[in-house]
Amino acid sequence: MTPDTPASAVPYVPCRRVGDGSQHHFFGYYNKSNWDRGNRLVAGQRTPWMDQLLTPDAKATIGYFDTGDGDRFHAVGETYAWNWQMGSQLQWLDGVPGRQLVYNDRTGDRAARYPGFGAVVVDIDTQARRVLPMPVYVVAPSSAWALSVDYRRLYVTHETIGYSEAGGPCELPLAPADDGIWRMDVATGAAQLLVSYAQLKAFHHVPSMDKAIHWVSHIEVNPASSRILFLHRWTERVKDETCFLHRLVTMNPDGSGMRLLECSDHPLPQLADDFDPGAVGTFDYEKSEYQISHPLWQDDEHIIVWGPHAGEIHYHLYHDVDGGAVQVIGRGVLVENGHMTFSPVSTRWMLSDTYPDDQTHERFLFLFDMQTGERRNLGSFYATPDLSKENRCDLHPRWSRDGRQVCIDSVHEGQRQMYILDVSSIVGA
Repeated sequence: MTPDTPASAVPYVPCRRVGDGSQHHFFGYYNKSNWDRGNRLVAGQRTPWMDQLLTPDAKATIGYFDTGDGDRFHAVGETYAWNWQMGSQLQWLDGVPGRQLVYNDRTGDRAARYPGFGAVVVDIDTQARRVLPMPVYVVAPSSAWALSVDYRRLYVTHETIGYSEAGGPCELPLAPADDGIWRMDVATGAAQLLVSYAQLKAFHHVPSMDKAIHWVSHIEVNPASSRILFLHRWTERVKDETCFLHRLVTMNPDGSGMRLLECSDHPLPQLADDFDPGAVGTFDYEKSEYQISHPLWQDDEHIIVWGPHAGEIHYHLYHDVDGGAVQVIGRGVLVENGHMTFSPVSTRWMLSDTYPDDQTHERFLFLFDMQTGERRNLGSFYATPDLSKENRCDLHPRWSRDGRQVCIDSVHEGQRQMYILDVSSIVGA
């Protein structure tokens, strides 16, 4: 630890803040790299606040840091469609020529499928930009198509990952037949509904779905852009996340071949009239023994996820085939939920983190060696308990393209900032 390292951060590998700290910066989710293909530009959002309550007029600046030019920040746009967990779903279009970014925004198009919302594609070299008619959740690695959902529904069901609306949340049908996961052509904006909420409710139906509102989250596309995973969730009580029920599902890019890999349907005593959701801690939901959380493709056929299987909750590796094997990863070593992702260079190395400790409020960032079963901590970072579920700052670790650095979001210095850690001494050993 260097003399100017704050006591609230204990990095065990070289760690530096990106940028001068004059404003707050973050990227958002863990499921994509914020480095460009050249491994030099690091995308992020800039805001004047660390923990603002988000309303439709809250603005974030879209841009990137140039690590080859003293981390100078280049602004390329602005957005009013974002949240603290996922940002604006900012991501590089890796499958197209040049250097292009896509992010969500409030486009003002009231005729759009989700009125007022869409996405912007910007070429950072030419400044050319165009608008897509639907907001993106994730872009396929091929960059030919993206998957879209209604962020207004997410604001009702899981506020942390939704977008607010003027006048408050809108009324929503529980399981409509005309909404669900959409596939949008990135070049043309043409879209088709792949699977509806009504179809999901009917797919391996269980009685707990009958009175519940349904939604999807954690949508991911495998490296070959040939298979999609997502979490199907439902609940009768959206304000209490311990009442959420979960399923891990996969399907083909045209919506066919849907497969149920795991379901955590279970009794919910929390639905009792006298249950107090205000007594639930900020991270109790993330530490639930029934939570299915943060699934991600290891390769084209295997999925890593935190969740229950055969009566035990662990990091589990699923084989996405009929009757595929399920393997416990890190038994006795990886004992709590985290945001996991594999090195783009070698799936030997899995990067993940922990949620804040209830007493110390420290979060650990670590690498897990899939060959030896060893966990190697990269650092400990304090998270102030003053932040709520909606404006908290998870580490959300992300790999550089060469697999030698990782980037996190953190508030351990009293600001929301991005940090780069050098892990080359470990992964290169």
